[in-house]
Amino acid sequence: MHKNLPNFFVFLDQYNNKIFQNNSTDIGIIYRNYNSSKREIELNKIAIACKRKRYKLFISNDMRLGIKFKADGIYVPAFNKTKRFSNLERKNLIVLGSAHNQREIKEKIFQNCKAIFLSPAFNVKKAKKFLGIHKFNSLSCLNNIKIFALGGIGQENIKKLKLFNNIEGFGGIGIFKKKPAYKRPVF
Repeated sequence: MHKNLPNFFVFLDQYNNKIFQNNSTDIGIIYRNYNSSKREIELNKIAIACKRKRYKLFISNDMRLGIKFKADGIYVPAFNKTKRFSNLERKNLIVLGSAHNQREIKEKIFQNCKAIFLSPAFNVKKAKKFLGIHKFNSLSCLNNIKIFALGGIGQENIKKLKLFNNIEGFGGIGIFKKKPAYKRPVF
């Protein structure tokens, strides 16, 4: 199994054909729909498209679906505090996590995550606080793990990502849905 992680991650809750119009193979898809009754149908469409485009597929919070759909890994959200994701190397699944502060970063390292999405990097409507450049850089330098930026990344601030230290790339939701894949900015 190829263990390199992509630099760009798209968070999806349903199939979106605009996402799969990009010709780059340096994209990871994180499927994170927890409550849909059509979850497996949507995931099947996404898995087929990822295989065809050679995108890495990660499934949020569900090892069973990760194994069933032959995903490249599992995504562990910040609210998941369990330790049940610590032995997935034997199943050839990469574990990714998300965190908002130093305590959550340590939890994700303990859960054996290979990379962490640190969020929110910029201002988002649903959060009262965001990290900003200085706090983000401080947290990313304190920990010896791959860090990805997440949260609030849009056309107006994507160039500011170059000011972040030690990041491997970024993940997003809205930025990837607005413009066709071939017109998006390159990191």
